[in-house]
Formats: sequence, C-alpha cells, structure tokens
Amino acid sequence: MKVLCIGNAAYDITYSMDDYPIENFKYRMKNKYVGGGGPSSNAAYLLGKWGAKTYFAGAVGDDTLGKKIIKEFKSVGVSTKYIEIDRGRDTTLAFILLNESKGSRTVFTYREDTLVLDKKIKEKFDYILMDGQEYEASMFVLDKNPNAISIIDAGRATEKVIELCKKVTYVVCSKKFAEDYTKMQIDINNNESMNQVLDLMLKDFKNVVITLEESGSIYKKDGILNYVPSIKVEVKDSTGAGDLFHGAFTYFLVNGYPFERIIKLSNITGALSVTKIGGRNSVPSLGEVLLAEKENV
Repeated sequence: MKVLCIGNAAYDITYSMDDYPIENFKYRMKNKYVGGGGPSSNAAYLLGKWGAKTYFAGAVGDDTLGKKIIKEFKSVGVSTKYIEIDRGRDTTLAFILLNESKGSRTVFTYREDTLVLDKKIKEKFDYILMDGQEYEASMFVLDKNPNAISIIDAGRATEKVIELCKKVTYVVCSKKFAEDYTKMQIDINNNESMNQVLDLMLKDFKNVVITLEESGSIYKKDGILNYVPSIKVEVKDSTGAGDLFHGAFTYFLVNGYPFERIIKLSNITGALSVTKIGGRNSVPSLGEVLLAEKENV
C-alpha cells in the first residue's frame, strides 16, 4: 500500500522556558530543540518510521533547512521524489516557545506566499493524507486518485480547507475546526452537544472524527455517538501531537485495524508524544504505542 502525505514542510526551532515571557524583556534560553515540522510532514515522518511505504509532497526552499528536512525524511525511508525545491525561496520556519510549567506552546510561523508546490503528481496512491496547505496540488491528486482512501487533517476552517473536506473520505479535525465550522460549542460532558456538532458536519462530509486533545476523540458510527478517551500522561510539550494522531490514524487504517481501535491507538500516539519535547523527537515507536494500549486496557 502506497501512502502520499501532502502539505506543509517546515523546520521547527523550539525554545523552552519555565513560564511565559514578559514583554519588552531579554531572555537567554537554556534549551533548544530543532527538527522538521508541519502537520502532514510530521505524519509522513511517523509513517516512515513505522515502516509504511510513504511519499511526501511539499515545497521547501533551496537552503540549509530544506536540505535538513529532506535528509530527515530519507533517514526513515520516506520518499522525497515529490518534494519541490523552490530556487530563491526560504524554507518555512516555525519558532516555538514552550512553557514547560504547563506543557503549552506558542508557535510563530513564517512562510513565503510564493512557496507553493507546483508539481503535478500523476502517480497512483492507495491512501492520501493532506493538511490543506497545498490546495491546488491536493485537489489535483484527489482527482487523479478517485479510488484512494483520503484523509484531511483539518485544523482551520478556511474556505479552501472546507472544500478539501468535502472531497475526502475522512475529515479528522480539531475541536476548534468543528466549533468554528458549526458555530457550536462541544461539551464532552454533554452527549447532546457532541451529537449536534457531529450531525451538522456529517451533512456535508462523509466521515468525521473530532479530536479533543487530552480528552480523546469522538465520531459516529451507524448513527451512534462514540467517545474514545485518551490515556493520562504528564505533558511536557504538545507540539505535533495532532499531527502524529493523523499519522497513526493513517497507519492503522492502512493496516486494516477495527475503527474504534484505530481511534484508541491514535489517541495513545498523540498522548505519548506530549511526554517529550520537540516534534520529530517525540514520535513514539509502534512498539511503544502497542505496549501502552496493553497497559491501559
């Protein structure tokens, strides 16, 4: 089975602090973590690390950071044949400020508007995961692969992301996306609120999974609400947790796991990732995820 991940390829620089900074003050950082980032990019890295036949499609600049991203992908067996190197452009850079006292992070990203994937990918794939960054290229790939199982990591309810959501097999979205799209609030202690949000989304999209961060995930099957809780962990850094959820979701979908177990294992993957600092550094092994499942029956 061939998997294509298409979207944003960034390079992350994470600095950690004991608290949130005060404005108009100077700080000397003690710790720095670097590595590739981006939603579909992180998912592709996980898929490669776990042994799936994975391709990544996205745009990087002709700079040192772009070369580092490509090298990282190759180190876990991800094909980089569809990475476009844009001459004269800078690779997308994400500066991440980690508040270690809470495990929360603030992300500042710079991406050139002209850094766009122009390649026409005509190769056939069995599974496609996208994050909505490369709209035109994603639409082209979907049209060329009508029989592929497709997934979108829907984080922001923009017009283009919504259009992609209407074309894919699975919309796996954040709580914020679901609330922004439906103009309703999700209360995990109120089944009616969860049912209403999912019902509204299922009028427009084929299949919907809503991730609720540390609370787990929800979806509907045969008209019945399913709530799958996550596991309890000590949070050090939430960077990339959602990205890795989507990578795990795709992996277990490819390998034919029962759907509820797919969600459970994806929750576990995201949870384990927040116990370490950094995006790529926090990708758990497949063995760690399966062991955690046994320990949290």
